[in-house]
Amino acid sequence: MNWQADWGLRVRMFVTMFLLFALYIVFAGVLTAYLDAGLFGFALLFGGFSLVQYYFSDTLTLKSMGAKTVSADEYPQLHASIERLSQQADLPKPKVAVVDSNVPNAFATGRNQANAAVCVTTGLMRMLERDELDGVLAHELSHVKNRDMMVMTIASFLSTIAFMILRWGAFFGGGHGRGGGREGGGGGIIVAILVSLVVWIVSYLLIRALSRYREFAADRGAAAITGNPSALASALLKISGQMDKVPKEDLREEAEMNAFFIIPIKSGIVGRLFSTHPSTDRRVEALRELEREMTGL
Repeated sequence: MNWQADWGLRVRMFVTMFLLFALYIVFAGVLTAYLDAGLFGFALLFGGFSLVQYYFSDTLTLKSMGAKTVSADEYPQLHASIERLSQQADLPKPKVAVVDSNVPNAFATGRNQANAAVCVTTGLMRMLERDELDGVLAHELSHVKNRDMMVMTIASFLSTIAFMILRWGAFFGGGHGRGGGREGGGGGIIVAILVSLVVWIVSYLLIRALSRYREFAADRGAAAITGNPSALASALLKISGQMDKVPKEDLREEAEMNAFFIIPIKSGIVGRLFSTHPSTDRRVEALRELEREMTGL
């Protein structure tokens, strides 16, 4: 099975970004019309910080997760696997990092293919056989090749601005909407907050829909890289089965990284209602179908 461009993913990325762009054009217009310079300036300031976060996303994400960049001397087998799989995926070798955690998981981060990192937990390496770990690593490299982190970071940045205005709008606006605004006075800030709520909800749903599809795309990419869909399917079942046994303290510490993990951590009401990933059963069935296609059975 050879690597092929996933046009379904590319179309979905384009449509999602186009809809988000159109949504935020309207959003910016409402902010300009109804809010004074204080809150609008806050949005610009927060946007600046978010761009810095995007530029240094690999370093910041690894630090936030307590990950340590490791050398080939420390983890020779892990480095050898990532180097081999990167060559098969026609990618530059990313940085290799490890998190000392009982949570069996992995993620990729970085703004582009030349500035990427693949991270695994010690719990994952203890649990999986070598071919299963290769499947997980290939899945993460597929995210890098598809530029998923860049798209999701940009999309999430736009959504986060709306959420922050929704959360802090009343405080920063102080009830003093632009006098020239159609609603005037406190009405301006109320309109802006309501629009921010709508923008945040729509953005949230669009991003979650894209996130779930990209996991299927990364699974297919992993199958193309390794030629062994069943190994990844086996790994997914093992990881999913072990999540319920991990101490809740460990789950809470890492729950915010759900969109980047190979298996999401199901924690809290939002985690249960709006998953960033499709169900493990659906992913395993798709991989088994790929296996049947490859073997002709």
